Amino acid sequence: MRASGRETYLFPSTLSHPVAMRRFFRSSAFLALLLGLLLPALLVAAPRSESLVNGTPTLTTTDGVKLFAKISGQGVPCVFVHGGPGAWSGMPEALAGPSLEDKLQMIWLDQRGSGRSQNDPAHNYSLDRLVQDLEDVRQQLGLESWVVMAHSFGGTIATEYAARYPQRVRGLVLLNCTLNLHEAMKSTLKNGLKFVQVPDKAPYLDESKPLDERFGMLMPELTAQNGWFKLQYTTEAGHQKVTEADKGNPGTGEFGGYGFSLPDYRKDFTLLTPQIQAPVLVVTGKTDYCVGPNHYKMFRFPNQQVVQMRTGHVPFVEEPEAFRKAVLSFVKKLPRRNA
Repeated sequence: MRASGRETYLFPSTLSHPVAMRRFFRSSAFLALLLGLLLPALLVAAPRSESLVNGTPTLTTTDGVKLFAKISGQGVPCVFVHGGPGAWSGMPEALAGPSLEDKLQMIWLDQRGSGRSQNDPAHNYSLDRLVQDLEDVRQQLGLESWVVMAHSFGGTIATEYAARYPQRVRGLVLLNCTLNLHEAMKSTLKNGLKFVQVPDKAPYLDESKPLDERFGMLMPELTAQNGWFKLQYTTEAGHQKVTEADKGNPGTGEFGGYGFSLPDYRKDFTLLTPQIQAPVLVVTGKTDYCVGPNHYKMFRFPNQQVVQMRTGHVPFVEEPEAFRKAVLSFVKKLPRRNA
């Protein structure tokens, strides 16, 4: 109810007498009433606190799915959008967290159907839903805005979120992200054939056949011949670190079984990049043959900075100091609040 409405019902009828009115306005009762009317409005108008408590908050999406998140570190709030589809945040937390958490308060979020988060009983893993999940988390944490950091496939979700909620994104950090899954698959196919032995390469390169079919033919060979390692890492040590950090993933999530089959994630997200005004840091690896070392050249963010590293697909593992310097330098220059 509006304040004028409250005045109608709260002022007693005896105050219609002029003397009584003067006495009332001088009294503490009037001050108390005035504060009672104004204080709620002032509290609503005041900016919300962005002080988060570290730990594992209870988060439930607007459609009832429980999400796992761990908050750790100090500084500017930053949500991590992991890759996959269907990976988890435990690996980047273990391997990137030490480089970031003295300056950033990281929100390590497992997407629905991934890691330690709940599978959706309705099996809704659409892009709309994953983007809404991010916004649900921001609202439940009481944040006005945050930095959004994504890795690999997570770039599709993060870029869509930045396009839909521009006032909520202080900055966007894309770590070896694909924004065009079709082009990334072509890179994997082309470069993967260099790292495996097959009797005849022609069927894999036959563009008259669907890309998905040819990609699917190569997957078993990459797995059997350790081709994934060569596509994504420059050193065996980096590969082993990620493998070890991934052992904690319960592996019960079902998003990975849906992500590649949904048309939502097959659209060309590079077409969104010109409309995103937030500052963007693009980190790319010179030997990232999984996404493609030149994939970033398709991006057209108006306010973007590109940092090329001598790494494969996981820069925070292979060049942690350079990764830290690039990210923290970028974040330091961000405006404290969006306009």
